[in-house]
Amino acid sequence: MADDARSIFSRAALSLPPSHVSLDLLSSGVCVRCIFRLFGIHGDFYSCPFLTGPGLNYFLKLQNGCQASISENGHGSFGIHKCSYTSEESDFDQKYCSICLGILQFPHDLYLGEGSSKENFSIDVFVEKIVESIKIANHQIDGFFLEVSIPPVIAANERSFWSYMKKKYDSEAWFKNKALYNQISLKDALRLSITESLEKTLSVKSGANSFHICLAYTNSEASLSLKNSLRKVQSSNRRRTEKENVVKVVDQCGNGQLDSREQLCSKSDAAILKELSSLDDHTFCDIFELPPKKASNSCKLMITCYRMPMFIGGRYLKFSRKVSQTLWIIDDERMGEASVEEIVGTPALEICRGDSYKFHAAGREDIDVRMLGSGRPFLVEVSNARCLPSMVDVVQMAVKINNSEKKYVMVRNLKVVGSEAWNLMRVGEAEKQKQYAALVWISRPLTDEDLQSISSVNNMEISQSTPIRVLHRRSPLERKRIIHWMKIEKIVGSSQFFLLHLCTQAGTYIKEFVHGDLGRTFPSIGSLLACRAEILQLDVTDVKMDVFI
Repeated sequence: MADDARSIFSRAALSLPPSHVSLDLLSSGVCVRCIFRLFGIHGDFYSCPFLTGPGLNYFLKLQNGCQASISENGHGSFGIHKCSYTSEESDFDQKYCSICLGILQFPHDLYLGEGSSKENFSIDVFVEKIVESIKIANHQIDGFFLEVSIPPVIAANERSFWSYMKKKYDSEAWFKNKALYNQISLKDALRLSITESLEKTLSVKSGANSFHICLAYTNSEASLSLKNSLRKVQSSNRRRTEKENVVKVVDQCGNGQLDSREQLCSKSDAAILKELSSLDDHTFCDIFELPPKKASNSCKLMITCYRMPMFIGGRYLKFSRKVSQTLWIIDDERMGEASVEEIVGTPALEICRGDSYKFHAAGREDIDVRMLGSGRPFLVEVSNARCLPSMVDVVQMAVKINNSEKKYVMVRNLKVVGSEAWNLMRVGEAEKQKQYAALVWISRPLTDEDLQSISSVNNMEISQSTPIRVLHRRSPLERKRIIHWMKIEKIVGSSQFFLLHLCTQAGTYIKEFVHGDLGRTFPSIGSLLACRAEILQLDVTDVKMDVFI
């Protein structure tokens, strides 16, 4: 296995520029992985455990025909076996890389809250740290995605070394076809280094998975120095273009002194990267040392893991006129006896073992309106679920809700769905039709002409100003809506009460369509029948959407 690793390393090293360039970078404190990625060399060698400065130096000397130390079994060490190096070679084993600040070296003092050590962690030990974090969080996983965050100073270091090489080697043939944008990003190199070991240890594959392993690197000292350097450029530009503003700048920044640590750290990484990219090469080379000084401390790492929101979808039916759709509290007092949100969301949170949940529905009904028929589509969005519920778990959840003692709410077609269901529900919500059954009273007896007038309605357009009852929380707008059809069902023994069945465009205010809302909705049932009309009860009998049916 060592011979295979040695062969992989050798093939990759042969793709490097002339050996004196690599030796130059090694002596400047650049780690082997950063050398390979700086020159855009792809391959599976990033995960090799022996990518050390002395190992690369040894190979380069062999390549140049120099005498190198050979281990007793006759093989070159490449860092696998013990080997005696000269004092010059020991310089190539820089503790912290001048570019990645230790990220691709996996040093012991990388982890926040841990003491430093002269020994380096292997990739396998680094992976063990990640796996330990997953176990502590108690996540059940079926795959993972590596999310990496690095400080902007890394980009500055990369550009510094590239500018240094351009000045020094621009005339050499090998440099002509090289460019900074061809390099392998540090994030990709890190993923190449640890993904295979992580997959093996966790027994799952990496990819576009909802479970994210987050590796967040910081280096406060190097970042502070970078921000100070960028501020010098800003101050210089201001002095050149607006001399009158110098006094203001001095006053604001403490008599011209560098910004405080708190002020500098408030600037976002994205803003710093934008400033860096806006610098022309001449300005960059003026304010940054080429090459950068050897690193005196490493980045610190915070390992966290979380799952992207998980969705459980279905349709709900609401049978009580004392249950709101979502939790409704006014002046610290609960309105209604319960809410669909709690009745459905709480068991979803329990089976997913998440941090919190949000309830989303395709539209809403008032607290005193029942939701009947096939039900209303909904989604429960569970944040950072630690468990992946099976179909059996979801069925048991539905049984628990449907068999509850008070039977306020029932659910249908419950299932775990992807985030695409959210988009389907939002699109369908805008286009859907809804059917209702309303108990209506009018101020005079119902006639046969009334029945004919109402039943003849076909895609009638109405105009609705924002209802008086919701003006305190909604903008005063005028909306055009369509009443697709209506019919009247007589109530035996009553001439002034009837059931109004109707199908409308989504977003129609049904109560206001019946009584007219003091003329704010026109036409209305009252205006169509030329009498006073009041709605006594309302039920939603169907929500026509091709979601969770």
